[in-house]
Amino acid sequence: MPRHGQEYGNVDFAESEDDNEIHVSEVVNDADKYLSSNAFRIVYQTNNFFLPQIQKMIESRKIINLRPEYQKRLRWTEKKKSSLIESLLLNIPIPPIFLFESEAARYEVMDGQQRMNVVQEFLGNDHSLTDLEIFKSLNGMRYSDCSPRVQRTLDRASISAIVFLLESDTANSMNAGNLDNGPRLTNLDIRRLVYNKVNTGGLNLNPQEIRSALNPGLFNDMIIELTRWQPFTEAFDIPSYKDDDLDAAYADPKRQSNCLFKTMRDCEIVLRFFALREEGNIRGSMRGMLDRAMERPRSPEEVYRATSEYRDTFSRLFELFDKMPFRLRVKGGDAEKISVPLYDGLMVAMARLLSENPERQFAKSSIVGRLSAAAEKPDAYDVIVGRANTAEAVKKRIKMMMAVLGG
Repeated sequence: MPRHGQEYGNVDFAESEDDNEIHVSEVVNDADKYLSSNAFRIVYQTNNFFLPQIQKMIESRKIINLRPEYQKRLRWTEKKKSSLIESLLLNIPIPPIFLFESEAARYEVMDGQQRMNVVQEFLGNDHSLTDLEIFKSLNGMRYSDCSPRVQRTLDRASISAIVFLLESDTANSMNAGNLDNGPRLTNLDIRRLVYNKVNTGGLNLNPQEIRSALNPGLFNDMIIELTRWQPFTEAFDIPSYKDDDLDAAYADPKRQSNCLFKTMRDCEIVLRFFALREEGNIRGSMRGMLDRAMERPRSPEEVYRATSEYRDTFSRLFELFDKMPFRLRVKGGDAEKISVPLYDGLMVAMARLLSENPERQFAKSSIVGRLSAAAEKPDAYDVIVGRANTAEAVKKRIKMMMAVLGG
């Protein structure tokens, strides 16, 4: 396939989500009118936390809500952890952490999770300093090994925090009934805007990382669980989870270097099925489709049914294509790429056909032949690989794959 989208190793996504696109529930059309008549402002305060305070907040688990999945996927190297401690010893300013008050006196970490975890690890004697450039004599030491002076210096060191307060949503709600005041920005809108605007330690969160952080719960847990499922990891060339200890599995160097895993694009791949499975949701941009699918409330029963449907649908395709589904030969060569747009089309088409007849049988040779024949036609090939990624193109791709599967 020619390079026309984002490639992650051997996986081609076709489209690139626009990092500048900010999806909110409503859009302000007249900025002057809105600002002059709307009393709403995001309410925040700035605090300074001493390092021991940060350690206690994390260990108590009562005040700070960390995102373990996100933290495990974006592990800092031992050298980077040590560099942060050295910066604190030298009183070098470091970026503030961003917290969001999700309920009274409980906070979500919007930005700064890695920094807070480093503080907790080092003060808790779970990290040894390494590769320090200035305080080389401290290399190999844990907090308890350091001299009283070094310990006191760290105990007095602080990290600033910008806290977005619950009053932001409350103040906005007071204006919700007055249509002249313009659209209401929801609590979720505020967090999404901040996530998109804040630079996280030099790395901007990508859209799927933001979705996962903003939408904790059973559905998000289900998506993460499906990314660990052996057929899924095998199909997308992700190191399999052979170790029952997830912390050890996540720390595996091969997994940490896997592009899909470390960017949470594996979670996006799973989410795409649920975004496109609902025909009424195929509208607007792909980013909007994914956001809506992630944010839609689901009962435990719905999540259970969704898990079952995903596994059943994926398993059918996994066997039909000899455990290597969603692969297309690159034009003009013998190499193959895993195509996410092809995955979209095949998964949704298979799910629709199975919903019509759960006992339906599929002829492997006929299906493989029809897909190969379609991929030989330039116009059809462009549809299959997502050259155009409009909502209409997605619908056309699904319809084409229903013909491929159904004959």
